[in-house]
Amino acid sequence: MALNPWRLRLLVDLSTYGTVRAVAQRGNHSPSAVSQQLATLERETGTALLERTGRRVRLTAAGVLLAGRAREILAAMDAAEASLRGLLDEPAGTVTLGAFQSAIPAVAEPAVARLATRHPDVTVVLLEMEPHVSMPALRRGEVDVIVTTTDFVGAELDPAVDLVPLAEDEVVLVLPPGHPLGALEAVPLQVCADQRWTFDVAGSYMSELATRLCREAGFEPSVICRFNNYMLTLRHVEAGRSIALLPGLAVDPRYRVTTRPLTPAVTRRITAAARRPSTPRPEITAVLSALRSP
Repeated sequence: MALNPWRLRLLVDLSTYGTVRAVAQRGNHSPSAVSQQLATLERETGTALLERTGRRVRLTAAGVLLAGRAREILAAMDAAEASLRGLLDEPAGTVTLGAFQSAIPAVAEPAVARLATRHPDVTVVLLEMEPHVSMPALRRGEVDVIVTTTDFVGAELDPAVDLVPLAEDEVVLVLPPGHPLGALEAVPLQVCADQRWTFDVAGSYMSELATRLCREAGFEPSVICRFNNYMLTLRHVEAGRSIALLPGLAVDPRYRVTTRPLTPAVTRRITAAARRPSTPRPEITAVLSALRSP
């Protein structure tokens, strides 16, 4: 059995992105071409790798197994290529970078721009991933580098993951313009017990953090909206319908809202993380360097 690396990569992409159309868009192929290559891979392996339901497909147990092994194979090939490129002292290749929503414009995109100037042969694929999603994806090998926060209550850090501190970001109370609490220089959260709140979606990092802070202040928050988009949250607060707790990076100055620090202050640590490679990958080192430097 001779496995074709390109077809293996398509299978890995399908396990990551979920649809043939998404795989096609990522690789600049037609969906029919992707489907044909996956069908060829099934013939080459003599195994049903996909289950087809109408126009949708999903991986069979064999497909999941092969996708996992394919990640290992492709990672080893990438490492070998990186080692050869390292002889030329110029990083090159593709790095997949996952970053949470508010860190994309403030941290990830400026780093990608710096990287394009310093190392034009390094291509970055940027994906939005909240912290509760990105660390598991990093461990599974679905992304190479993540921008996340390590402030998970009770979370265990993986010894096989290297952490690179980037910055600190203060969590602030976001109020409608003219709100009475805006008269305070800093707000103790217990005075917000009777307010209506907008939170992030259930299970997300910010939802868990906001819920914990409110409960530690002695009350159960009255959550009337949940959005996974900070722009929607800011619009809702701007209209006077609720208040919110947001990271400072997430507060877009285009919205007419008032922000106040909490007392005691709450900050989160913004961190880059990458799996510790068995063989150095200069392109990942270059991305970490671009994230770290202004």
